[in-house]
Amino acid sequence: MDLNRLTPVEQANKRRRWTRFLVIAALLAGALYYLIFENTYVVAYEDDRRHFMYGSIGSEIANGLPYWVFKALPVLYQEELGPKGYRRFGFLYESEDADLPIGVSRRIVQGIERVWLNCAVCHVGTYRESPSSDPVKLYGAPANNLRLYEFIQFLRRVAADSKFTADNVVRAIDSEAVGGDLNFLERALYRYVIVDRVRDGLLDVRNRLGFLDRQFDWGPGRVDTFNPYKAIQFNFPMDRDHITEIELNGSSDYPSIWRQAPREGMQLHWDGNNTSVAERNLSAALGAGVTPVTVDRDSIKRLESWIWDLPAPPFPKAAEIDAGAAEKGRKLYAYYCADCHGMGAGDGGYDYDTARYGRLGRVVRLSDIATDRGRWASYTENFAAAQNLLYAGYPWRFSQFRKTEGYASQPLDGIWARSPYLHNGSVPTLRDLLEPADNRPALWYRGGDLFDFAKVGYRSDDGAASKVSLFLYDTSRPGNSNRGHEGAAYGTELDAAGKDAIVEYMKTL
Repeated sequence: MDLNRLTPVEQANKRRRWTRFLVIAALLAGALYYLIFENTYVVAYEDDRRHFMYGSIGSEIANGLPYWVFKALPVLYQEELGPKGYRRFGFLYESEDADLPIGVSRRIVQGIERVWLNCAVCHVGTYRESPSSDPVKLYGAPANNLRLYEFIQFLRRVAADSKFTADNVVRAIDSEAVGGDLNFLERALYRYVIVDRVRDGLLDVRNRLGFLDRQFDWGPGRVDTFNPYKAIQFNFPMDRDHITEIELNGSSDYPSIWRQAPREGMQLHWDGNNTSVAERNLSAALGAGVTPVTVDRDSIKRLESWIWDLPAPPFPKAAEIDAGAAEKGRKLYAYYCADCHGMGAGDGGYDYDTARYGRLGRVVRLSDIATDRGRWASYTENFAAAQNLLYAGYPWRFSQFRKTEGYASQPLDGIWARSPYLHNGSVPTLRDLLEPADNRPALWYRGGDLFDFAKVGYRSDDGAASKVSLFLYDTSRPGNSNRGHEGAAYGTELDAAGKDAIVEYMKTL
């Protein structure tokens, strides 16, 4: 007789204990898997401006790079990027030892810290008063420094480069310049999983954006707003048989994003294709790498609240404005400009009254404004129809995108900080814009931030010694024309004193 044999009751209790143990273990394993590999963690910021600079909008989930890969690339490709690293592409940093550029956010996704772009990467500019002065940051201004085309092309080259291997990436992470401190599990993941997945993702982007190789470089401070959107979001065919050279080269300047409240209901984007600030913002988020599934609506709503009343930056040398000339310019501006653009309210504010200014926030026909048609042509009726299918099933589904007949007249608040001018940034200063097109610079340098406070705009020379780092803007190339917005109705036939006076007044806006 086996005295150690369990009784039926003991056997039942043992089975229950094992069942309980297995259930608890499965629950713990499931919870652990969810917390590490499925759940996402956001780095949050209490200050609204820091949230604008570094807060996640959801772009990292589908399109982000692992944090350590992002940090390693400037080391791995130091010969190409030089000592500036990502500064080579115009990314801004708060300080010399800042960890990430302004406009790059962080989020833990599937247990891996990822980074990618947010709104600030396109909407923080700088200016300098003299060659020796430090850059002053302009929050909400166009990113006049950003060379997004070059950055994208760099990542496309990395995707197919034989040097981009797991061993080389891990070696760069371990370097003193990066200071990575990977544990055993992280090291194994990067070596055997993560780098291969990053390469696959970049190769997909490389293929989808193959049309970039047929475009002219957008240049600093400009972006092809919709062609990458067509390829990535909708898989539109982008070969020569499906897109003309005019549609292909429609790059435009980044806009400013301050004072959005009075813009609600105006026709937005350069071509006025939407009247909803919220839809415009969600569309811009898609351009930064968000998808309809990954979008962080709460984060974007917080940004919307911040820019709703964000004031435009005042002219830095307000004390030096010639009051007499500005008063003369105010009268000329009221005659030539106000009906399309509104004007100063007289109390330091701005008058956005679309009832008073009948063409403010409305589209001017392309045949009338006569500016470059590339940006207008790149936004097609088919694309507008596809956009209105985005976010289907959500309350914020797009519904207001449409093709228009030209370009929208915009308020000119903070216009001094929005150089260069016209939708494609083809005219360096306000004073140049008041000249007939034949008298505007045809070849000039952009990408510097040294400011011309007399003509109002970034200097297009910035000193011969630095021209190597600047971008030669050629107005003869497709999408780059500086013609239009000229003639008697636009003040370009005024005498020099009248034009100077209008510029003096616009310093006050």
